[in-house]
This record gives sequence, C-alpha cells and structure tokens, in this order.
Amino acid sequence: MKVLMISKALVVGAYHQKLVELTKLGIDVHVVIPKSWGHQFPEITKGNGYSIHFLPVYLSGENHFHFYSDLKKTVQSVRPDVLHIDEEPYSVVTYQAMRLAKGYSISSLFFTWQNIYKRYPFPFSWFEIYNYSHASVAIAGNNEALNVLQRKGFAKEIFVIPQFGVDLCLYTRRDSSALKRELFSSSEAGVIGYVGRLVEEKGIMDLIEAFSKVKRNIYLLIVGNGPLEHRISVRAAQLDILKRVKIIPHVPSDRIPEYLNVMDCLVLPSRTRTTWKEQFGRVLIEAMACEVPVVGSTSGEIPHTIGNAGLLFEESNIDDLYQKISLILSNSQLKKQLRHEGRRRVGERFTQRHIAAQTLEVYKKILQEN
Repeated sequence: MKVLMISKALVVGAYHQKLVELTKLGIDVHVVIPKSWGHQFPEITKGNGYSIHFLPVYLSGENHFHFYSDLKKTVQSVRPDVLHIDEEPYSVVTYQAMRLAKGYSISSLFFTWQNIYKRYPFPFSWFEIYNYSHASVAIAGNNEALNVLQRKGFAKEIFVIPQFGVDLCLYTRRDSSALKRELFSSSEAGVIGYVGRLVEEKGIMDLIEAFSKVKRNIYLLIVGNGPLEHRISVRAAQLDILKRVKIIPHVPSDRIPEYLNVMDCLVLPSRTRTTWKEQFGRVLIEAMACEVPVVGSTSGEIPHTIGNAGLLFEESNIDDLYQKISLILSNSQLKKQLRHEGRRRVGERFTQRHIAAQTLEVYKKILQEN
C-alpha cells in the first residue's frame, strides 16, 4: 500500500514517529511538507523508512489559504493508492489535493479538528462542498468535530482519531535537574508549567492571575511565544511575581520532554470563544506521558483528553484553577496517583503506534470499498 500524506504539521520533528510506525505496518509512506512554514523550517530532513517531498508553498504560514507548487508533479511521480490530506476540508490546499485525487482516480481523505459549526464565505464554502463530495472518508480529531461534519451533511464514514500521538520513548519521565538549576538556580524549585501559544484563547492570563495567589517558593515556566508575551510580563510585574515567571519563547520539539520534566504540574487553561474552543490539547498527553500531573480547563475536548488522569477546573474561574494547582502542590499522594494514571492513559490511547494502527485500518477500509 502506497500513501501520500500532505501535512504542514510535519515540519515538527516530534510528529514524524507516526510515519515511522506506519512504515513498520508495511505501508510505503510518502509525505509532502512545506520547505518552510512561516518562519519555521522542517526539523527532520530525511525520513526514517519513508520519503519526504519538500515543496515550495504559497502563502506560507496561512493555515487555510496556503497551497503547493509542484504538487501535481509529486502526485504523478508517487502515484499513491491513498492521498491522505492532513488539512481541514475548507482549506485551499485540501481542494488543490482533492482535485488531483479525482483527476488520477486516487482514494482520498481529509482530516478535521473543527469542533464549532461555522459557515464559511465563498470560495471556502465551495471548497468544503467539493471536498465533502469527493473524499472517500474523513478523519475527525475529536467527537465534536465528527458531529460538525455530520451536521454539515457529510454522509460518508468518519473515523475519530487524533492527528498525532506521542512516542513513549521520547516522552518519558527523566532527570531534568540540570535544566531546572539552569533555569531557576535550584534543582529543588517547585515549578508550574505551560507550553503553547501566548494568545487570549489559551487562557494564559488566567494562569498568571491564579499563579499570583501561590505564595510559596514556586516558579511559573512558560514555553511558547505569541502576542501576549509583553502583556504577561507587564501583568506579572504589577502582581509582583515577575521574578518567579520564566518565559522561554522557543524550544525545539525534541527538547520539549526535558522541559516538561522540570514541571511539578502542567496547566492548560484554555478559554472557549465564539469561533474557537480547545480541539484536543496535545501538550496534555505529552505531559501525561512524562508522568507530569496535568490541570486543564473544561474547554472543548480537554475533559475527554484528560479523563480521570488529571484535574479539571471551570474555564475562566481563576479561584478554581488556583485551588486545583494548590491541591497538586500540597498532596504528594495525589501527585503520585496522577503520574501513574497519566502515563497509563497515554499508553492505552495516545501513542504514535496506536494512532498509526488506527490510521492503517482507515486506509484498508478505503481500498476495500474502492
């Protein structure tokens, strides 16, 4: 079976283990990746058992507007049995790839995270209808996304599979005391962590407010960048906690496990907006795999991602968030329990191997019916 996957997400090196697992299952895997995505360049340049096709991309960094140069030549060269379009059904690139799949009679699928029902303006609404009509099946990253597809009239089979899992060999508990000393001048420092974009909808300002209530010798480690970086520093100074807040704007994906292991708990305080709610919360399963207790808001898919392996707080409720953080910091037995349950849950549901095996079944289903 030969599969060509088109995915801008694969500029991130940590995601490539899914491709390795697919090759182990006997699939001849080819992937199309942008030569660059915005200001980010691919972290892996040679596939381990799979082929990477780096293509120039127009409107690089624009999620739903971008498309590829030379994609037709690549499809002609690879001649896949399945075209796996790892993009939303209303995106330009999905329409571009779907037209090629139709033209060469290739079975195809798209992926969606979109868990809020939206109507899109022309031409995106037309792209969406075209892609619904010509896709063999769809993969939804969460159950709400499945419901959105069904409500929009997608009548073909939908599989609920997260886009990527985690590699338990990379995301595992390890000694990060040297990094902790480097960051906080002490390997004994208590650390609350956040990893992600610094934007309003991720609830990072709620975390700043809740952290200001933590009076112990605890630090806040923020790994990520975004438009709120300056505002975070200003507010932290106003709350007299700036000396206890450390922002690391960029960390290579293969070093994220090291930073996670510095943390006593990881917080994902996402806030639902009219046009967005948390679609999965990948950093949660990365932390859980590292046996780091997690605290998440009730936004979107977070409760289903965490299950019983972490603590939930009512989104935007700063006092509730503070109480949940305090509970983990003060209860060693709870911390031990959550470490165990988090690792177990990821091992059962969210490994790259598990995601790859589920994806293979989708490919088989497509080829059996076409």
